[in-house]
Amino acid sequence: MEPRNIVLCLACFLLLANGLTFGIRFLKKRNLLLALEWFVVAFSATNFLVFFLTGSEHAYLISYFCDAFSRAFGIPLITALGLMAVTHAYKPSVGKELMMFAGALLGTLALIAAKVLVPLLPYFYVLMWVIFSVYLVYFAVRLATVGESLHAIGVMFGMLASLTIACIYDFYKIPGDDSNVLLNFYVLALTTWAYLLVHLYYAYCALERAKGAMAALQTR
Repeated sequence: MEPRNIVLCLACFLLLANGLTFGIRFLKKRNLLLALEWFVVAFSATNFLVFFLTGSEHAYLISYFCDAFSRAFGIPLITALGLMAVTHAYKPSVGKELMMFAGALLGTLALIAAKVLVPLLPYFYVLMWVIFSVYLVYFAVRLATVGESLHAIGVMFGMLASLTIACIYDFYKIPGDDSNVLLNFYVLALTTWAYLLVHLYYAYCALERAKGAMAALQTR
């Protein structure tokens, strides 16, 4: 296997492992929205790896759907709502969380099935990611205000990197993309998303701890 292919497989595995590992951790925190979206990303990475290694059309179609789900609703809406547990104390019931997730799945099916929307989808994905990026800026500000400056910087870095990926996804081809070992789109995209999944978990925990410490001080 060529070095470029080995790096791509490693990037897929990294995203798979991060999605599964930190999805389980969010599940332990009873944040079903974030856990499910992290699992979707892991499932997408798994199928993309299978497609890359075997050429399986079924694996490609599954990965394509999961990717569309995450770009349209999973990250911009589901993740933002999940993070609002520590920014707005938003904790819907399990039933409501499942309904939101099911609604996002149906919305993704509608987007893909409506052929008239296909030319507009790249612009829609970018718009949704811009909206999510605005929320991440707010999330970073909240981290900074409680003294978690390093996590705030990490979130801003993840926001800028992922927004860049979203903007070039369907619009720009990196020079030498077909031959570059590291500087190719899929390696950059997969590692960016892998980083975002990990850092959002630790930033979430940092803000959760800060809120817990502030609540403890107020009860004294």
